[in-house]
Amino acid sequence: MDADRNSPQENGGDSHLSDDEKCHHVAKKLKSSSPITEPEIRTEFSHHDPRVARINNGSFGSCPASVIAAQNLWQRLFLQQPDDFYFNRLKSSIFESRAVIKDLVNAEDVSDISIVDNATTAAAIVLQQIGWAFSEGRFQKGDAVVMLHYAYGAVKKSIQAYVARAGGFVIEVELPFPVQSDEQIVLEFRKALDKGKSNGRKVRLAVIDHITSMPTVLIPVKELTRICREEGVDQVFVDAAHAIGNVDIDVKEIGADFYTSNLHKWFFCPPSVAFLYCKKSSSLADLHHPVVSHEYGNGLAVESAWIGTRDYSAQLVVPSVIDFVNRFEGGIEGIRKRNHEEVVKMGEMLAESWGTPLGTPPEMCSSMIMVGLPASLGISSEKDTLKLRTHLRKKFEIEVPIYYQAPKDVENGMSKNNYVTGYARISHQVYNVVDDYHRFREAINQLIRDGFNCELLKDD
Repeated sequence: MDADRNSPQENGGDSHLSDDEKCHHVAKKLKSSSPITEPEIRTEFSHHDPRVARINNGSFGSCPASVIAAQNLWQRLFLQQPDDFYFNRLKSSIFESRAVIKDLVNAEDVSDISIVDNATTAAAIVLQQIGWAFSEGRFQKGDAVVMLHYAYGAVKKSIQAYVARAGGFVIEVELPFPVQSDEQIVLEFRKALDKGKSNGRKVRLAVIDHITSMPTVLIPVKELTRICREEGVDQVFVDAAHAIGNVDIDVKEIGADFYTSNLHKWFFCPPSVAFLYCKKSSSLADLHHPVVSHEYGNGLAVESAWIGTRDYSAQLVVPSVIDFVNRFEGGIEGIRKRNHEEVVKMGEMLAESWGTPLGTPPEMCSSMIMVGLPASLGISSEKDTLKLRTHLRKKFEIEVPIYYQAPKDVENGMSKNNYVTGYARISHQVYNVVDDYHRFREAINQLIRDGFNCELLKDD
């Protein structure tokens, strides 16, 4: 298969077609009777910098060339006739993407699905209506919102901006790390709910990550949601930024009121696009996009589908992504399974080489896993993690995030000098090869041989 044949520049045989026809035909041309080959995968991601060992898919995701080609066609279709695109193409095409997402996550109806820019936007939508409830007196000042200590930084800031400022009492669930079992998470979560209900308060919202970002841990969201129902928590919002394309999602089974995930991280969409699922029993009338357009009041999905003139193409390529993933054996389920197996294998290989632990057991990771870095590197602060990450990028051309874990509890007579305080978060996506992780292993080993310590790095 010639993987470039769908590029607008290469489609000489389609020169008689309009861009509109190409948008509807490009997906058909992607289909192949045989599974995608390794050379075809390399071609799909040939726009990646070939010098870089890119083991950080979790931060920004990745988009294959065929999907970029589909996006370019949508962009050209808008630019050639914006009025026709707006009145006759945009809403129906976004609806088609919503219908695909609805099936992927097992939502009851397409009306449950809205498409937004990213999970941070979805969080603002949910938290905005919680803030209004406090401001308008429907919630009492001091009622609680519970979130995980590992919640994404932007979501924490959103809770501060929308909820704490309006009078909500914010409680963080202090989760252990490294973590060995779901039971540890459940125990700490119950403690936080008890704290939230103390002194006659009510817990109005629980914000639960499906997969935490840093450190990355797969959270038992179904069980935590069930506990919330038993304990009388008003609403449950699952921040699953890393989930779609990474783990199985069944929103009906999970049972949360709200669930969001980015499609540009692990589902091969270009940036940026996410969905927000809203359970029908939730207060849908109180949910509004934070950018107010003339669609205000027509329902969240309609409001989100038009927030002014901008590039909506990332939201329109979801059907093309389906065609891309179906070129792989087992489709998206097969991709998820292989990514998980490979990241565990690579994580174990690195941990064995460095004599360090993993941050979680394999069943508590997705396509990302935390690997301890040798204590001799001298990681003693978050600032050190950023300096070391920059050093790995500039000297070794390796891209990987690093997490700092303060030496709180040193057990079994281990001195703080031997305590693992730095963990690398490695990802595995279909474009990764074993050499990416071998390069990382050898880079760290070389730093150790050279007597490297983070104190040697200057601030950039």
